[in-house]
Amino acid sequence: MDRRKALKNMGLALGYTVATPTLISIVQSCKKDAAMVWTPDFLTSAEGSVLTHLVDIIMPKTDTPSASEVQVHIFIDRFADQVMEKEQQDLLKMTMGKFTDKALKDSGKKEIADLTPEDLEPVLASALKISKEDQAKNFKVINTYTEAVKTGQTATLDEEVSRFAFANNLRGLVIWGYKSSEFVGENVLSYLPVPGEYIACGDLQELTGGKAWSL
Repeated sequence: MDRRKALKNMGLALGYTVATPTLISIVQSCKKDAAMVWTPDFLTSAEGSVLTHLVDIIMPKTDTPSASEVQVHIFIDRFADQVMEKEQQDLLKMTMGKFTDKALKDSGKKEIADLTPEDLEPVLASALKISKEDQAKNFKVINTYTEAVKTGQTATLDEEVSRFAFANNLRGLVIWGYKSSEFVGENVLSYLPVPGEYIACGDLQELTGGKAWSL
């Protein structure tokens, strides 16, 4: 499916849906930092390099910019640092480690800073290409793990489930960050500058041609 059409018609079903002052501040600060050499706030520099590769694998440049061109990698790192709770941060770090360990093993490389998109893409594809039944099983295991962590219990996730958890979470964050970017908000989604006409109830097809609203 054409990405532009997919984004136009994508609703609020991807999980990250609330626009808060913190979120808006993060989006704005990403644009300001884009012109500088990016130093991650939450991830290490090497992990930031991996993240940049991964967001562009998920959202490569087509008729619209790639994810990194609209600063999605900066957005995700900053969101993890400023918004995620400690348990979420720890889960992200741990599952990303399992993901990069697999990429290192398969590529024969020793340092994650040396991983290329060609090294990372097969791991990402493998983690996401599972049946709906296996996805449901993985989500159940992940939920059990997170609940155990919250209550101070000792818990572990096996490597395959960890890679799925990271890849699935990252995909959602990339799509959310991409839709939240200024370029996509103004040029791809339905955009109505403030102040604008407020229609409390109306048919989406009539109001926007079926497009999801921009932030």
